[in-house]
Amino acid sequence: MNADTTNILDSIYETVVAGDQNTVLTLVKQALATDLTPQEILDDGMIQAMAEVGDLFESGEFFVPEMLLAARAMKNGMNYLKPYLVDEASKNKGRLALGSARGDLHDIGKNLVSILMESAGFEVIDLGVDVPPDAFVEVVRDEAIEIIGMSCLLTTTMPAMKEVINQLHQADLREGVTVMVGGAPVTQDFADHIGADHFAPDANQAVKLVKSLFDKT
Repeated sequence: MNADTTNILDSIYETVVAGDQNTVLTLVKQALATDLTPQEILDDGMIQAMAEVGDLFESGEFFVPEMLLAARAMKNGMNYLKPYLVDEASKNKGRLALGSARGDLHDIGKNLVSILMESAGFEVIDLGVDVPPDAFVEVVRDEAIEIIGMSCLLTTTMPAMKEVINQLHQADLREGVTVMVGGAPVTQDFADHIGADHFAPDANQAVKLVKSLFDKT
């Protein structure tokens, strides 16, 4: 790797961390004109940048707005790269489904988790907001999903998470799926109470958790 390609990777890294969506796209296009491979641009430029963003978030130097801007910049560059990535499906690290609990129309946290999961190499089936329990059951059954993530922002929608788990039991699907929950009012105690497998306090921890789960399979 020569100095020019190193410099452009450094620039991509810095602009993702800064959350500059337009500049990231310009730099990705420039990088493709060099001898860098699309996978190198993704791995050494953007994914490493999001790892740094995660570290900054955990240390308290970044907050959700900065993390969301960086994630959107990452996704902007990644979407442009996708057609250039050879055999992308074989590089997929796993599949999961995400959705906001029934009655909850908030999606910022869920969208951030989705972007970070895709940035980390996972395929995400995004069920959207206000997702009824049977939709979670359906995606587990029809898509052979092994991990589902549920989020909420309102305390009034928290019971819907328990209903999802109940319906998974009723459909004889509970043993085959890992249930992860999160959101502002959600705690580890609540996750334990409803019978969820894991609680993720923030988007960065959710990605780390999913990585660890797929590494075990």
